[in-house]
Amino acid sequence: MPAWALALGALAAIAAILALLAALGSESLPDRSGPPIEELAVERTELSPNRIDLTLRNTGPDPVEIGQVFVNDAFVDFTAGERRVGRLDATTLSLVYPWQEGQPYAISLVTSTGAVIESEIAAAAETPRADAGFFGLMTLLGTYVGIVPVLLGMLLLPALRRSGERWIRVVMALTVGLLGFLALDGTLEGLELAGRSGGAFGGVEVVFVGAAVAFLGLMGLDRYLTRRRGDAAAAGATANRLALMVAIGIGLHNLGEGLAIGSAYAVGELALGAFLVVGFAIHNTTEGVAIVAPLARERPSFAGLAGLGLIAGAPAIAGAVIGASVTSPELSALLLGVGVGAIAQVIVQIAPSVRDAAGRLLDAATATAMAAGALALYATGLLVSV
Repeated sequence: MPAWALALGALAAIAAILALLAALGSESLPDRSGPPIEELAVERTELSPNRIDLTLRNTGPDPVEIGQVFVNDAFVDFTAGERRVGRLDATTLSLVYPWQEGQPYAISLVTSTGAVIESEIAAAAETPRADAGFFGLMTLLGTYVGIVPVLLGMLLLPALRRSGERWIRVVMALTVGLLGFLALDGTLEGLELAGRSGGAFGGVEVVFVGAAVAFLGLMGLDRYLTRRRGDAAAAGATANRLALMVAIGIGLHNLGEGLAIGSAYAVGELALGAFLVVGFAIHNTTEGVAIVAPLARERPSFAGLAGLGLIAGAPAIAGAVIGASVTSPELSALLLGVGVGAIAQVIVQIAPSVRDAAGRLLDAATATAMAAGALALYATGLLVSV
């Protein structure tokens, strides 16, 4: 019998036994004693004139039934899709309340058992509607903070071509520092976002799941490209492949950056204006340098460079749209984790390019360049508050 048939039979037997245990266990084991465990996470808050909509998800083991709602200690009328919310289910509460822009509000949800679940609105602002104007604005924001800065950074390619081998190593080390900071920043943002999600689908674990999937997926893609090019993987082919991997990694990071921008805009916490645009332009220009660094000894076409810039910058547009419209913090955390894993894989790819003729990865120049890359992104990140 072939191995696949044996494996399939074993899996079928395991599934049957687990199903039997589940059926018998529900009948033979006693019910849990004690009061119900009621946990609700507020995944999204939407405000429209005289109305507050709360998207709730039950993150606890027991069903939860909403009995009353108070806003700033005042009882308010509400309607709900389902007052009784089962485990991992979601529902939307619509509160009738004349909120005022810029004011803070404390919302108390009282369950049928008397438990109180608190939520707050730090500063009320009307939620933008997902119309043509909204998507146009998100596209414009994504272009400003993603595509334009990356393309500006790529303009340094001619200067890199005139640099010696030692300076190329230094620039590659600078790239490692830049990417390392992006990975750290994405990890911290993802963990913070997942921590606020209530943990219905794993909490902070989704960040690491996304990172692992992206890392392994891009590693497989890199191996595929290497085998496909075979003998053609000379210096030029290797440099182009490395630049592509850097662009993909940065693009997935910019997807997460767009998520932060879109979600901040949706809740009225994003200050649109020249400062935001200029701040992101300075911050993300360094990403363009990271993309063209592997091409310092090549002569890529204009179309090829433009394609790399779009791969790295355009995901910011998709991220902004998703961040402003998706109600799941854990999905956003997962996508941030994907960006982290992609960048980690790119660092693994770039590291050999930093080694000198003796095989040393770090010396005074490359260590300083790595630190400078991380500090550059940290310093320019202070210009942007999302």
